Amino acid sequence: MHHTQKNLIEIEEKIKNKINILNLSNYDPKVIAVSKTFSEQDILPLIEYGHHEFGENKVQEAQAKWTKIKKNHKDLKLHMLGKLQTNKVKNAVEIFDYIHSLDNLKLANKISKELNKKSKKIKIFIQVNLGDEEQKSGIDPSELETFYKTCLDLKLDIIGTMCIPPENKDPKPFFEDLLKLNQKLNLSEISMGMTNDYLDALQYKSTFLRIGTGIFGKRVNQF
Repeated sequence: MHHTQKNLIEIEEKIKNKINILNLSNYDPKVIAVSKTFSEQDILPLIEYGHHEFGENKVQEAQAKWTKIKKNHKDLKLHMLGKLQTNKVKNAVEIFDYIHSLDNLKLANKISKELNKKSKKIKIFIQVNLGDEEQKSGIDPSELETFYKTCLDLKLDIIGTMCIPPENKDPKPFFEDLLKLNQKLNLSEISMGMTNDYLDALQYKSTFLRIGTGIFGKRVNQF
C-alpha cells in the first residue's frame, strides 16, 4: 500500500472515532488532500483508493498537474485554497471546482465576470480574517454580512466560509467564531482544519478539512 493511502486511511479512522466521541449524527466531513508541490505519482494512488477531493494553492501548478488527470477522472473535485490573484481568475475557473479564498470585492467581481463568460458555476467560500492579522487575507468579520450580500448580487454560489487561525494560538476559539458567523448567514459548509488541528475543527462542524502534510508527508519544492 502506498504511504499516501495508508496515511489517509489512518486520518479517516481518527475522524470517525472523533465523531463518535462527539456523538454527532448525520455528519460526514470531506477530506481535501492538499497536493501542492507533490507530483502525479503521489496523487494517483489516492485516486486509485477512491479519493475524490484534492486541493492546490497555485493556479499555474494546478493547470500543469491536473488538466490531464481531470480528463481521465471525471469525478474528481479540485479546490483552490491559496491566495487568488485577479489576473489568474480566468485560468482558475477553468480548472477548479471550488474556490476557498474569496477575500475581496475586486476578486468577487472578476470571478463573477469570468463565470458569466463561461456560463459556469463554481462553489465558493468566503475567507474570513478572524485573527485580525495584517499579513493574512480575508474579510473582516464585521463586514462579512454586507460582503456576502454583494456576492449574492453578483450571482456567486457562496456555500460557506473559510478561515486560517493564527499560528501558535489555540485554534478552537477561532473555529467557534467561524461556526457562529456561518450559522448567522445560514450557510451549510465550513472550510477549516488542517493537519495539526483537523480533529479540533470537527467539534465545530467543519465540513471540509484541508490536510496536506498528514497525507503526503513533508513538502518538497517542485513547482
